[in-house]
Amino acid sequence: MRFTTKTEYGLVCLIYIARHQSADLVTIKEIVKKERFSATYIEKILQKLRAANIVVSHQGSAGGYALARDPSQITMKEIIEALEGQTFDIFCEPTNRKEIVCTHFSLCGLKPIWGRTKDLLDQFYDSVTLEMIAKQENEVKSILAASERV
Repeated sequence: MRFTTKTEYGLVCLIYIARHQSADLVTIKEIVKKERFSATYIEKILQKLRAANIVVSHQGSAGGYALARDPSQITMKEIIEALEGQTFDIFCEPTNRKEIVCTHFSLCGLKPIWGRTKDLLDQFYDSVTLEMIAKQENEVKSILAASERV
């Protein structure tokens, strides 16, 4: 199970938006300046998040992005599925990968293990909210800032 930079950058963007939600809308330009990401790539990521109703966008000179819902209502599972398609790819399942031809998938003893792994990951990711992630990042930043003062 590997996540692409879409998920990594998407989470960074969502944390940034969540931390600035009381202010005005967040622009791609702000995120790019702060995080040093490609504007084109961030735009594509935010389009996927908008299609999944995780963020909303507003056009115009004062436009930008905001969360579509409270961060406590946005789960890690939703975010991953919006950006990756699913949380865990059962790689040998014929419907997932056309190039892998597993002749015994229907009788495979690993099939229930991979299915259970996906179920457990889905449950876990569904229990983690954007609010929790943003709060945890704030705590880590506070600890790092305090250690720099020592």
